[in-house]
Amino acid sequence: MNKSISELKIILITFFSGLLLLLVCFSAQAQWDFKTSYFKIHIDNKGFITGMKNSTVIPNHEFAADKPSPLLSLYNYKTGNYFYPEKATYSISDKHFTIEYPNGSVATVRLETLPKYFRLTLLSLSNREKITDIQWGSYYTSITNLFGEVIGVARDTSDAVNYAIGVLALNDITTGGTSTTQGDAAPFQYIVHSPDKNRYPLPDSLHEAQLFSIGGDGISDVAFYSHPETYFRILYGNSATVDKKGQVLITYHAVDRREKRDIVFSLIPFMPVNSPNHQQVQPLPGVDFIGSSIALWGSPDSTALLDVIQNIVISEKLPYPKVNGKWIKDPARYQPDALVTDGNKYDSIVSYVSQMGFKAIETGVYPFFKVDRANQGYIDGKNFEIKPFHFTSGNKSHKEFSDLANLHGILIGRHNITTALAPGTKDAGPVPADSVCCQQKQILANRISATDTLIAANNPGYLDEISGWEGHAKSLNMIKIGKELIHYSGVSKTVPYNLQHVKRGYWGTTPADHQRGDTICKVMATLEYGYDGLIPDMLLQDKIAEYYADLSSINGLYFHDFDGEEFLFDTGHGYFGVKRFFGKMFEKAEQLGIPYLRFTGATLSEGSWHYQSVWNVGGGKNMYDAQTRKWGSTTSEGKDIRDAAVSNYFPATFGSNFTIDSTSTVELYEHVEAISVGVGATWFIPLSQKSVERCPNKQAIFKTLQTWENARAANAFTRSIKKQLADPANNWRLVEVNSDNWKLYRMVNEKMTNPVTLVRAKGY
Repeated sequence: MNKSISELKIILITFFSGLLLLLVCFSAQAQWDFKTSYFKIHIDNKGFITGMKNSTVIPNHEFAADKPSPLLSLYNYKTGNYFYPEKATYSISDKHFTIEYPNGSVATVRLETLPKYFRLTLLSLSNREKITDIQWGSYYTSITNLFGEVIGVARDTSDAVNYAIGVLALNDITTGGTSTTQGDAAPFQYIVHSPDKNRYPLPDSLHEAQLFSIGGDGISDVAFYSHPETYFRILYGNSATVDKKGQVLITYHAVDRREKRDIVFSLIPFMPVNSPNHQQVQPLPGVDFIGSSIALWGSPDSTALLDVIQNIVISEKLPYPKVNGKWIKDPARYQPDALVTDGNKYDSIVSYVSQMGFKAIETGVYPFFKVDRANQGYIDGKNFEIKPFHFTSGNKSHKEFSDLANLHGILIGRHNITTALAPGTKDAGPVPADSVCCQQKQILANRISATDTLIAANNPGYLDEISGWEGHAKSLNMIKIGKELIHYSGVSKTVPYNLQHVKRGYWGTTPADHQRGDTICKVMATLEYGYDGLIPDMLLQDKIAEYYADLSSINGLYFHDFDGEEFLFDTGHGYFGVKRFFGKMFEKAEQLGIPYLRFTGATLSEGSWHYQSVWNVGGGKNMYDAQTRKWGSTTSEGKDIRDAAVSNYFPATFGSNFTIDSTSTVELYEHVEAISVGVGATWFIPLSQKSVERCPNKQAIFKTLQTWENARAANAFTRSIKKQLADPANNWRLVEVNSDNWKLYRMVNEKMTNPVTLVRAKGY
């Protein structure tokens, strides 16, 4: 009996000891650590990230800011309220966080640890009736150097630290920026931030995170860039920004797009000419925030792009355009392009470009290419009978010219106005499409005949605002009723709410009778200066994306210059709209067997980053002055776009620059190529057959350009060499030894000194 009691005591002690151990273990797991090859995060029992460490160094360098980072936040746009986590538990077996919020919502978030990043996915959200948007973060870091506002990255590029922390969206429903971002596109403005407080101290009149207007009148894009100081940083997104300490924070979000939303937005705030407009955003059935997913990563900055970000892109099957076997984001594929700017003679253009080692030509002597689905992509006629390119042997169509260039591995492209539906095209007039974007929808209060000019709305509902998100062109302020466009200016303040200064049958549409109760669509328009057009809604935008793919296939045009790229924001779906447009375009192109579509555009956004090859905008001394060796000597455009591009692992640009003419020298192009390789920049070289033929040094210039481009494509320049090349005070000469080896000389007093051997990198 005593033995049995002793055994029972042992059993009970063992049981309670095990239970106590289980409770202790559970308590110990009230906070959790997760680790990739380079990065370690700590998450507390409230659902906040409280630690971000570089796990490649000992001791681990801590990058978490003094403010904790919510793993996932909830938002109601109607009230402007955020809901932050207050309790979190984690299931190791299924890798799920259960996060509770003060409003009663409960989120299930899967956190998966992969070798080089964490994958976070929202699986479900209960009690979500008043939740319109979910937000990943903001994730606060202590990094104060560079911030990539487009893709969401905090970068310390110093040799001492050399570390980056970033986020990438893993699907289209997840976009960069905060839940409070009106129109899902960040406004275009300056922010004050010093990337190095010792080298670039802020004056007493400024503080970190202070916002300023861009320059000019809000219309002239050259005048936008108006702050040459290093601590003025222009913004092309808000996936990352800085706080008042200059610390970088990163944010992504996802919107429930199934319901109609009302927004108030200006693409360019602080300017009366771009005053905020009200817009009713088109609902998109099936596009919810459940399933939103991000990659959270940290790694050495010097290898982040090709080691980590490229790994995420490939592993998650994100858009991955390649040229000559390599990802377009690989700096070895930062290729300049040619721009035909003068004359209509093309006999030698392909030969010039081939000898320079460049791979694409934009035919810039023609007016904007305008989308017209009436031609079904046959821009020169069904039999290619229109032949706009002049050759001595006989003029050629786009198809014939591109066939000739493609034989040399050179792409041909046009300068277009993206999705703007210009007057006289299929979807704008004389019979406008039903699927144009409506900024506002009201109801016709009275029946009108085809000649009536007294048109009353049931509700004035912001009809007094001049259409558009930029410029607000009075000539484009119109409504659409049925198949008629009607121009007007203003609306009466009292019942009946009559439109003022009415012009019926605008843009060649046909005036018609309209019934009481018909829909008044206040159309979303672009701006003037040749960009005149209507904005398609999302369904028509899908068709236009496919039209571009068809046009590319039919005419062999695999290079596009999307001027007015910001028009893709105008549906109110912002970066999601951009992703959807390029996704549809590239998907259709792949179906048609097009291996690579190259495009540049007027802007860069989180929506276009994956697809866009280059950002060749502006030109001349606004971008880079080769005489003074300054980025933007007449405006700050060159400096501003360089800083934005480089911070986001994207090629900078010289714009359209460095024409080959009678005064051109080899030394100029040695310098231009050195800066291009060192900084990571591309450009359009303006070409005119007449001008080139006047250059006595043309063959030597061609050879110089090709030598540098061959070495760049071979990835022969090391990180340390690039830093030296980026210094505009230095002069260089590059000599090709053979196809795999080069000699780089520093020029001192016009003499070649200090030779460095460059070798083709493995795999290139």
